[in-house]
Amino acid sequence: MSRPHLAPAGPEAAPVLAELHSQAFDKAWSAQDISALIGGAGAYAVLAQDTAPLGMIMARVLFEEAEILTLAVAPSARRRGIGAALVVAAAGLARQGGAQALVLEVGEDNPAAIALYGACGFVRVGRRRNYYDRGGRQIDALLMRLDLNSERP
Repeated sequence: MSRPHLAPAGPEAAPVLAELHSQAFDKAWSAQDISALIGGAGAYAVLAQDTAPLGMIMARVLFEEAEILTLAVAPSARRRGIGAALVVAAAGLARQGGAQALVLEVGEDNPAAIALYGACGFVRVGRRRNYYDRGGRQIDALLMRLDLNSERP
């Protein structure tokens, strides 16, 4: 696979971002939800694609902190570095927006995502008990943080 092209995505890309989100999550966000989020203050999205959309990340900067809202990679494109490239792109945009740290929440039942974020330099800083509902099963969210003043990513 060739190296994917990463580019900022605005509200006009919401249908593509929503399709990618639906491939990664049982409770997918609608194009309307995504468009509204991207249109909000400090919010941004990055789309990875080659001949087709491969992945997306959405985040927002609020003062000195940025938050990854969601990250989705198409199942056929996983384990190829696309998620890491999207995280690096989001971190760079967060730095440009004045953020000193990038934070996120991830389900403790998602070892692939936890490993990805750890490889990108995130550290666990907390836990939200029973944060995610997985069809009646409550799952804790791990809170993770990346210091944007460090050398990574």
